[in-house]
Amino acid sequence: QAWLETAQGERIECADPVAVAADLLRNGSILAVKGIGGFHLAADATNAEAVQRLRQHKRRFAKPFALMARETAIIRRYCHVEDAEAELLESPAAPIVLLQERADAPALPQAIAPGQALLGFMLPYSPLHHLLLEDFDTPLVMTSGNLSDEPQAIANADARQRLGSIEDYLLLHDREIVNRVDDSVVRVINGRERILRRARGYAPASLPLPAGFGKTPAILALGGELKNSFCLVHHGEAILSQHMGDLEDFSTFGDYLKNLDLYARLYRHEPDIIAIDAHPEYLSSKHGRELAARNSRQLQEIQHHHAHIASCLAENGHARDAGPVIGVALDGLGYGRDGTIWGGEFLVADYLDARRIGCLTPVPMPGGTMAILEPWRNTFAQLQLLEDWTLLRETYAGLELIRHLDNLPTAVLSAMMAKGINSPLTSSAGRLFDAVAAAAGVCRDRIQYEGQAAIEFEALVDSNRLATTRGYDFSISGGEFARIDPAPMWRQLLKDLQQGQETAIISERFHKGLAAAISRMVCHLASQQQIETIALSGGVFQNATLLTLVERSLQKQGLRVLAHSRIPANDGGLALGQAMIAAAHAINQEDQD
Repeated sequence: QAWLETAQGERIECADPVAVAADLLRNGSILAVKGIGGFHLAADATNAEAVQRLRQHKRRFAKPFALMARETAIIRRYCHVEDAEAELLESPAAPIVLLQERADAPALPQAIAPGQALLGFMLPYSPLHHLLLEDFDTPLVMTSGNLSDEPQAIANADARQRLGSIEDYLLLHDREIVNRVDDSVVRVINGRERILRRARGYAPASLPLPAGFGKTPAILALGGELKNSFCLVHHGEAILSQHMGDLEDFSTFGDYLKNLDLYARLYRHEPDIIAIDAHPEYLSSKHGRELAARNSRQLQEIQHHHAHIASCLAENGHARDAGPVIGVALDGLGYGRDGTIWGGEFLVADYLDARRIGCLTPVPMPGGTMAILEPWRNTFAQLQLLEDWTLLRETYAGLELIRHLDNLPTAVLSAMMAKGINSPLTSSAGRLFDAVAAAAGVCRDRIQYEGQAAIEFEALVDSNRLATTRGYDFSISGGEFARIDPAPMWRQLLKDLQQGQETAIISERFHKGLAAAISRMVCHLASQQQIETIALSGGVFQNATLLTLVERSLQKQGLRVLAHSRIPANDGGLALGQAMIAAAHAINQEDQD
């Protein structure tokens, strides 16, 4: 049974609560709507005031909202929908599909997806959704029912308590939601489906293990800290849980523990081996160490980027004995074997081992975590590495970027970096994206959500111009350990800024130049190592422009390229890689015994 309540918990007596809910939405109200895997917060997507009010009350100040439309024909008015995208929208999984907005689309409020060129659309996937949208010829905002960064509400009482400050009304029903499951998010890149968030409709569908893993023991892999999911290896299959989110949030971590218990009971799974990320401070890793000690289980600590590559290999059915690949792992950060923060890595890798043979030039992160939140810090660190700051100020005295940085505490940052105080070295591709985006004026001072600077920077790219755009230059140092150095790129970028080049062109030149440098680096290493298979992983490869350019370039060179499709390239796929590495070591040990 469905019914309507006010935010104060008063039941509204009416013959058709769904029809009344639809009228309330048309009149600008925000509704908490109980779905299948959790609550949504719904608003009329054409009502700018309602959308902005939802943003303020939810405390989600920049991250895009998902949209739901009655049918694909309505979505086509707002976005370009290719056949593969329509197939995904209309599939039983019914994910949110990221689509290119049409230039001639009816106007939607800017607050739906600020700084984006894409809109995330889904179709109704529950009877209640179908009834609610029956008479809507325009989309509804249908975002997760939570305050920013918290898990979705799933119980009526929880929704009344936690969402009361956001919604005006609640559309409830009396079917219990046993397990919280978010909406999945998918994008078609270079002609292939790429799952960015694997949840409702996809998880926990099992994945067959590649050839050579027939003797795998029971394994529990606990994933990372961000975009967490965990993985069970059970009876010859890998079972990757749904996306749970960032474990730094207390309630998300509680949900994580609840789901670990649920899956253990559901699959009657008792692990022989527990696999964790090597980072000493990840909550998932700490929990894994406690679990292993308490139950006298074998513990395996796995390097972050090795797990990324193993995840890509497993998804693509790379056999255990198929030999090593050149792994390219590009992300925001991961704990490196040398104690620095990695994130722009070139590895010779199989399931047993990963040897680092190249990286992006390491740069300090002044302020540590603050450099993730404030991209200008990364810009300053890169420029400081390029040239002495005093000389740089003289050379580019009239540049708005230099004037802006001069008004910030750069002297303090310089001293921190010189003395190595709270300025860990990182080879992170994510931080390089932040630095360049901030230099060009995108999300310079602060980001509101993970990856915002890089996402908004990519949104500026006009793919039709890329073929004729000249990319920025990067230098590559060879030898036993190769590095991609962005110094030439920075000099060209500063010159473009001096000449008043538009931000979109700067973005296109950066994307094209970095893709070319990655491809040159891979070709050099593949020739050096005599390896023809390349695996691409890490959250930076969710960037459609970069992935497409790199994939096509490497394929033109005759190399075999493995990339993610049904498993996220980001940390949501990490647990699968951890499980496969632990399995390979267990089988190898058994064979030796």
